[in-house]
Amino acid sequence: MIEVLRSGPLTTVQDSGRYGFGAFGVGTSGAADSRSASLANRLVGNPGHAACLEATFGGLALRFRHRAYVAVTGAPCPITCRGRGEGMNALFTMAPGEELQLGTPTTGMRTYIAVRGGIGVQPVLNSRATDVLSGLGPHPLAAGDLLPVGGARCEPLPPISVAPVSHPPSGELRVRVVIGPREDWFTPTSIEVLMNAQYVVTTQSDRVGIRLAGPPLVWACDHELLSEGMVFGAIQVPPSGLPVIFLSDHPVTGGYPVVAVVIAEDLPLIAQARPGQLISFRRGRQRVDSPHRT
Repeated sequence: MIEVLRSGPLTTVQDSGRYGFGAFGVGTSGAADSRSASLANRLVGNPGHAACLEATFGGLALRFRHRAYVAVTGAPCPITCRGRGEGMNALFTMAPGEELQLGTPTTGMRTYIAVRGGIGVQPVLNSRATDVLSGLGPHPLAAGDLLPVGGARCEPLPPISVAPVSHPPSGELRVRVVIGPREDWFTPTSIEVLMNAQYVVTTQSDRVGIRLAGPPLVWACDHELLSEGMVFGAIQVPPSGLPVIFLSDHPVTGGYPVVAVVIAEDLPLIAQARPGQLISFRRGRQRVDSPHRT
């Protein structure tokens, strides 16, 4: 068992997502930065879909009741254990009774903590992911919670000391998008604005979506758009004209037009975007073999 001493601003249990229920109005959810979550699991020998913890803006403190292998990835933050620091993107051990504390990330928003065996909370619809929009899955962590370590089928521990991956960027994010499918709902000038302007990530952003401040986009149509399916990375534009980039816990349908979609390779970038960070868009091309979530 793992005891939660402090949960930080928001810490949830996440895995690779809840697939196959979109027709029933159930979203995918799962780790916002799936690349970092998968890396954490690989470092401790877990399968990629195993449940781990997603800590938003640090502040998490855990006490381990049994010996455990642990890895921390994603947004880089100070890691304190046994009165000394531990490294990001590296495997380390926790002895019974020892505490693990995460500080505030220097860049990015979301840090992932994987434990060998996975977080063994009860699955809901074949997933252990917390969906903050629908309320499915385990509740966000709170002080005093006890988390069981599961029995995920593990591989041998990898023969590396640290994974050589870069940290989330702190400067302007240049995000590649595919225009459409509703570009005809916007004036041609609005498409040019989207592709040439700088937007700012607002404090109203969460796991549902990143709300942007900047030049508004103008609808070219005045009739109602019927609700249609949404995907991770869809850039929806409400009547205010200010774009919203959907993240893991986005709704499965929406009644506002989607002007563009972030390509799969850049989804980890937007998952780590923090309030105040600049985002600009450029035309990209979706690789056929890229992973994606609907």
